[in-house]
Amino acid sequence: MRPLTEEETKTMFEKLSKYIGENIKLLVDRPDGTYCFRLHQDRVYYMSEKILKLTTNFSRDKLISVGTCFGKFTKTKKFRLHITALDFLAPYAKFKVWVKPGAEQSFLYGNHVLKSGLGRITENTMQYQGVVVYSMADVPLGFGVAAKSTQECRRVDPMSIVVFHQADVGEFIRSEDTLT
Repeated sequence: MRPLTEEETKTMFEKLSKYIGENIKLLVDRPDGTYCFRLHQDRVYYMSEKILKLTTNFSRDKLISVGTCFGKFTKTKKFRLHITALDFLAPYAKFKVWVKPGAEQSFLYGNHVLKSGLGRITENTMQYQGVVVYSMADVPLGFGVAAKSTQECRRVDPMSIVVFHQADVGEFIRSEDTLT
């Protein structure tokens, strides 16, 4: 387990800023202590510095995971967010989309959000902006990328895709073997 390099930190923070903007500072400097990001086997983990100090008692090859997995770096050094980061992204999300109850199941099966399933969308959401997807009861379901801006969503036909699916809480069941 090692700290992220300058390039890895930049890549990860660029991806996070698509969803939470400048609220990244709130992830690191929290009222309950200082938190940090660490890399272990191409996966980025988010943990408190207290837990980080405890991990020094274990060798790298014995350590499987520690903290919350935020995502992983692909072989081409791009950062891919995991659904396990949703609990930390949702409170700080700048752009949100709420889906109707009938469209929740479709989204949780890995499908994109259509205009017919769109309940509400945050004002001034730009096209290709990272969004957190909520149910109408304000329960975070996952995250994705806005396929259309807020203004375009008002005048598209009901079968148009408005949010591209990236990750959802249904992944815990669908990809149970591969998530760590």
